[in-house]
Amino acid sequence: MFFTFLFTFLGSMIAVYFVRRNAKKWGLTDIPNERSVHSKHTPRSAGIGFFLSFFLVMCLFHSTMVLNHWWIFLAIFLVFVVGVLDDHKETSPNTKFIIIILSTVFLYFDGIVIRDLGTYWGIELSLGWLALPFTIFAVSGFTNALNLIDGLDGLAGTISIVILLGFFSVGYTHHDLFMMYLSGSFIAALLAFLFYNWYPATIFMGDSGSLTLGFVISVLAIKSLAYLPTVSILFVAAIPILDTLVVMIRRKRNGRSVFSADRCHTHHILRHFFAEETPQTVFFLSILQAIYTFTGLQLSKNTDEGYLLLLFVLNVIFLYLFLGAMIKRQKRKC
Repeated sequence: MFFTFLFTFLGSMIAVYFVRRNAKKWGLTDIPNERSVHSKHTPRSAGIGFFLSFFLVMCLFHSTMVLNHWWIFLAIFLVFVVGVLDDHKETSPNTKFIIIILSTVFLYFDGIVIRDLGTYWGIELSLGWLALPFTIFAVSGFTNALNLIDGLDGLAGTISIVILLGFFSVGYTHHDLFMMYLSGSFIAALLAFLFYNWYPATIFMGDSGSLTLGFVISVLAIKSLAYLPTVSILFVAAIPILDTLVVMIRRKRNGRSVFSADRCHTHHILRHFFAEETPQTVFFLSILQAIYTFTGLQLSKNTDEGYLLLLFVLNVIFLYLFLGAMIKRQKRKC
């Protein structure tokens, strides 16, 4: 296992460097707009580098695992491809959504599906025929949520590492080799990526990275439902979920489309609070994510989840009010 992670790390270092050097020639350059934090044209699509490193090492050293779960690997690959296409030339949201739906259906063929929502005050909520539609909704939502927090140098990569460490610990505790290899390999690949993406970043992960990571974390989250209560996943992967929920609620209340773009995400607001210091903002959000992840991992599978859900809802309300107060103080138009 150590050598799998080592080769993935080294492969990612080399591959991301190669993508960075050739990004302009390949048409993989991020052009700043009014929502951007950076001001220079910057290479993107580092996801090509760290995903291919992960994929090649898994195929070379763990071909049996890849063949046993080929529906999952095919699904991840499809999401990666649509991310690359979006980095090269803007892909329509509908196209991305269709590919994510198709990929989630492929997961279903390998048994990766949310069949129930847990037990709430003694009542077990089984999804029945709604299992696949709800899984599509959850996977699409989280994949997009991780994409939305990719707005500061090092943020999406660091947050993802914290979440993946949580799922690696679940796999380790329950001797689930698939979870350990999938999460551990992406941790290794991301550590190499952060060498280039830490502030000031010389390359961004792009949609090829953020969509793939969001989808992989979704796979691990569903897999971990065999060992954790459903609501615990909301804590293990809290920051992307909380940010997306708060932003969508605010837009809806202000009469705007929930899919409209702005500079009112949690990281935008906190970065201004930290005097535009990107590393401090990333460090703060990463520590917060680590606290949430640790909390989620302490929850027992047999726990009644009613009060846990209430606790998470209270977190959503608190964050909404807290960020709302900061928006007024910063005089932002949200």
